[in-house]
Amino acid sequence: MSIPNIGRRMIRPTHPGEMLKADFLPDYSLNATGLADAVGVSRQTINELLRGRRAVSPGMALRLARLFGNSAEFWLNAQRAVDLWDAAQALKDEVHRIKPLKAAWPRRRSEANAAEHLKALGPSIVSEIGG
Repeated sequence: MSIPNIGRRMIRPTHPGEMLKADFLPDYSLNATGLADAVGVSRQTINELLRGRRAVSPGMALRLARLFGNSAEFWLNAQRAVDLWDAAQALKDEVHRIKPLKAAWPRRRSEANAAEHLKALGPSIVSEIGG
């Protein structure tokens, strides 16, 4: 069973690099060089991340989480949101052409109808569930 997501996001989520640049670096008085040194990567890697040209990898997420005292999931979820947005935009027409499947079992059955359905499947099913 699925829950339809009817709320469509209208703008691209904030890239984790933009979050770093706007929120984290100023609060900790860091620049790109200081961040690179603190997490043990090159300045080029950090610059690409800050400009949104590089994704946050699981390794980078662990480094940032340790440095800033939050979780790796925070960084990976932020990256996942951007990746999903980008994929949705790129594949919009293709995904729209896919026809959703309908569930084989009706969503709302009374208990009596469900019991009848199980009995029709055979006595072994009924005995397994205690009917």
